Amino acid sequence: MTLGEIAKIINAQVEGDSARLITGISNLQAAKAGDISFLDNPKYRSYLGSTKASAVILSAADRIHCPCDALVVNSPYFAYATIAHVFAPKITAAAGIHPTAVIGENCQIDETASIGAHVTLEDRVVIGKRTQIRAGSVIGQDARIGDDCLIWANVTIYYGVQIGHRVIVHSGAVIGADGFGFAPHEGQWHKIPQLGTVIIEDEVEIGASTTIDRGALEDTILSRGVKLDNQIQVGHNCQIGENTIVAGCSGLAGSTKIGKNCLLGARVGIAGHVEIADRVTLCAETTVMNSLKIPDKVYASGIGQLEYADWKKNMARFRSLDEYMRRLIALEKKINEKGIGEKAHDK
Repeated sequence: MTLGEIAKIINAQVEGDSARLITGISNLQAAKAGDISFLDNPKYRSYLGSTKASAVILSAADRIHCPCDALVVNSPYFAYATIAHVFAPKITAAAGIHPTAVIGENCQIDETASIGAHVTLEDRVVIGKRTQIRAGSVIGQDARIGDDCLIWANVTIYYGVQIGHRVIVHSGAVIGADGFGFAPHEGQWHKIPQLGTVIIEDEVEIGASTTIDRGALEDTILSRGVKLDNQIQVGHNCQIGENTIVAGCSGLAGSTKIGKNCLLGARVGIAGHVEIADRVTLCAETTVMNSLKIPDKVYASGIGQLEYADWKKNMARFRSLDEYMRRLIALEKKINEKGIGEKAHDK
């Protein structure tokens, strides 16, 4: 593909030879002749001058520092994401049902779908057009999966789960297991049947080994465009708004409601029955105990890394914080009382 052809795809201005052949894509440090690279984060600007790439996607402000051909765009990161699809390997599967697959009664499988080796479809499963179910996956009875979905190997989708179109589910994910519902009575925990299901709308991506529990009474819902990283726990009855993205190892307790276009960093923990407004950002390792009802806010909690000796001192002081506060309040009270007494004496 030529540089000019790439420029048309990402609506870029060509600075250099539009006929230059581009054969691959890489980062600035590892790029070689024939590769195209990109610069978006200023932290990597120092690598621009020495890159071996044949061309770089960048902003107009960075063009002056580029030693090779360039594609100038307003949003280099989005342009890179777009063109990366051109160079991504095309992993396809032939339409049809593998002879080792186990297919239940009254299933509806579109003739363009691909059912891989050792897949199990229980009764009344519906599989849409061009959807791929990779090896070893298990789809429970009455589940529905829409068109153009990709279910990677060894995914488990429980009974009654509803999945829309253009959804990607990575290996090891479990969708629709029972939520963590138990009622205490006379010193024992008694299981509560989970009567809802999981509804996954269009264009959602679910990372490897992520678990999404079915609802207790209401359904657990992932709205259109939601992106979940690996090893995330989504509790029963959770609702995640459109285009919200959640990084790895985060945990959402039951009945959490997250708004649209939110961004959750890695290892965020959210207590149950909490509501979060639209466009809220939670930095990595933030713990949310109460609802956040104001949109467009950024929150963080916890402390960053410290040298061990400093961390030990700070933790020791933290344990005494309440005592220090009480002493400070008492001292302020004495100062105020003394000030009032002196004023009275002056009169």
